[in-house]
Amino acid sequence: MRSPLHDDLRAKGADFVEEAGALVARSFGDPANEYLALRRGVGLSDLSHMGMVSVSGPERLSFLESLLSQELSPLEEAGVMVPSLLLEPRGKVQFGVMAFSRPDDIVLVTETGQGEALSTALNRWRIRVKCEVAPVPGLGLLEARGPGAAPMPGVGWDWPGLPGRLSLVDGGEVAARWRSLAGRVTPVGSAAREAVRIEAGVPRIGPGLDADETTIPQEAFLERDMVSFTKGCFVGQELVCRIDTRGHVNRYLRGLVVGDSVLPPRGADVEHEGKSVGRVTSVAESLDLRAPVALAYVRRNVDLPAPVTIKWDGGSAAAEARELPLIGGPHVSAARPS
Repeated sequence: MRSPLHDDLRAKGADFVEEAGALVARSFGDPANEYLALRRGVGLSDLSHMGMVSVSGPERLSFLESLLSQELSPLEEAGVMVPSLLLEPRGKVQFGVMAFSRPDDIVLVTETGQGEALSTALNRWRIRVKCEVAPVPGLGLLEARGPGAAPMPGVGWDWPGLPGRLSLVDGGEVAARWRSLAGRVTPVGSAAREAVRIEAGVPRIGPGLDADETTIPQEAFLERDMVSFTKGCFVGQELVCRIDTRGHVNRYLRGLVVGDSVLPPRGADVEHEGKSVGRVTSVAESLDLRAPVALAYVRRNVDLPAPVTIKWDGGSAAAEARELPLIGGPHVSAARPS
């Protein structure tokens, strides 16, 4: 799968990496400068490779409202985006979505390679409902992110310390929109964006990512922006509401700052005081922290900040487990742990 912007990205000097069957721009030749654009100015990312599903028909909003975890009434107005979750009936995470309202449909944007699976999952619930659910190809999705992103076009999607704007664009118009924005701000690839995402503590949702079918929303703090505890019933509501009112989870998503110049692999074990307390889910290189950084689930009884050891077949590294975000603002930096 190629973005409708593939030729434009290549002309800008992008090199590509395969991710879940899609070619994604990894960088435009200078990942450090792209990182600094995100942290100091504005970086422009092409997210058109993500999975997209169109839900159309007169009962589309009520159908989704009965399934997704967030309050969706803002989607009655076109041009709005609401982040939400589709949970399993037992309350574990199945899909994360950004729901965009358009005049004739609602487009659900999910992780790369998950569009078909999301469409199939939604259609299982579509019984005697006046709506249609199907993957929608050819749309463009652009993201402007950084301290200077607020005036940019699109709908807001802020990360801690990093304002963001998203634009869902018809395929025939996305190239012109990209060229206009790329003439004003710095195009950035997935390498730099992944680093600031991990620093900000924003989990990716899907199989093999930061939050998957083994994850309860509260473990990754997804309930803060993607769950409503006052709306009517939705799939998986019982577990997340029970935890919110009278329970707790046994692990939380944390940030790791690695003391050695080595990137631990996903799935690496996290040990504290000789005991296994978690696993790594994402890794990247932080320019501001001058160290590799990671997201990892860590047992809630580990008091932070805490020294930990990351272990995997053939290697290990000392690290410090911290609360998220690792960087809460555009100009925060810290020394790597000794």
